[in-house]
Amino acid sequence: MSALSSRDAEKFSRCVAAGGVVVFPADTVYGLACDPENAGAVNRLYALKGRRPDKPAAVMFFELEVALDALPELGPRTRAAMPYLLPGAVTLLVPNPAHRFPLAGGSDLLGLRVPRLERLAAVGRPVLQSSANRTGGPDARRLADVPEEIRAGADLVIDGGELPGTPSTVVDLREYDEDGPWQVVREGAVGMEELERALGGQFHFRPESYERVIVDEMPGYHELQRRLVEASGAGARRILELGTGTGVTAARLLERHPEAKLVGVDASAEMLGAARSRLPGERVELRVGQIEDELPSGPFDLVASALCVHHLDGSQKADLFRRVRERLVPGGRFVLGDLVTPEDPGDAQTPFTPGFDKPSSVPEQLEWMMAAGLQARVAWEEGDLAIFVADAPPAGIVAAT
Repeated sequence: MSALSSRDAEKFSRCVAAGGVVVFPADTVYGLACDPENAGAVNRLYALKGRRPDKPAAVMFFELEVALDALPELGPRTRAAMPYLLPGAVTLLVPNPAHRFPLAGGSDLLGLRVPRLERLAAVGRPVLQSSANRTGGPDARRLADVPEEIRAGADLVIDGGELPGTPSTVVDLREYDEDGPWQVVREGAVGMEELERALGGQFHFRPESYERVIVDEMPGYHELQRRLVEASGAGARRILELGTGTGVTAARLLERHPEAKLVGVDASAEMLGAARSRLPGERVELRVGQIEDELPSGPFDLVASALCVHHLDGSQKADLFRRVRERLVPGGRFVLGDLVTPEDPGDAQTPFTPGFDKPSSVPEQLEWMMAAGLQARVAWEEGDLAIFVADAPPAGIVAAT
């Protein structure tokens, strides 16, 4: 298998900038690429494929951040979902109201690709791309499978060895921001389970992009973290964290409570893998699980959760608060930092996905906590973020309900 050279990205970028056409190894099959703003280059690419000029092609970016910056019109739900699928072997069909990249031929529609190609990430510019085969012909898994006339007609040919050979999955997101429907236009390298996890059900953040995505969407993220840890008090020896993620909050809690050991629960094994690399192994026990299920055996001095509980509906939140109360020692504390529904809708700053994000109001959550037998108050509130502190009664005292 031929490996991509460190200079391939430089040669690729120079060729495209000069109006050339490149044969290159994508993360799926061999492809053709050219400058999406150069009509002559686009016409040559279509001619090499024998493709009708009125048939749309996709635009490929080599870094997700560059794609997001280039397409500011994308809706919040689509932007929020993209990091869960990209980079990856997916082509997304997205709305294009500004008619960007008109030579791609989609007008109000744009095909968008961000492959997982670390060696070509430095290309730094979008390209119009299509598979390196004659229209209707088989996809090219090896460079030798690319038709000779295409290789001879291209200005640069890059050999990446043998590729997986399954083309990208094409997913239509044109109405995704309006009412949520999405559909698979072409089955390919990414299966339905991964698509449903990202687009229509339980989201699983990618560890490498989680904090960047959260900070971009939630200006108060770092303040929420600081306030939550401050509200956790001091001196806890056994902590339960719900929604550990990559371990950002857990690390801060362990620093605040130097004698404590922590049990962390999260639905994503991948996120917990990142947490393990961040946290001291002798002080943590990490478990894959849903917070809707039975909680780890207590008792705990402190139960903490950041940006996790808002995925539950109202009855599930009330049930969780009751189960948390059962796991706390007398006088123990539950501290929750989360997205809430603000009293003034104008205070909402964080985009959320209906059906997946289910924030509740501050009064509702205080009521559910007190009904669970906790002495609850708001420690901090700003916009659509809040910190709740809910203490279990000391031994011998029964909480009023």
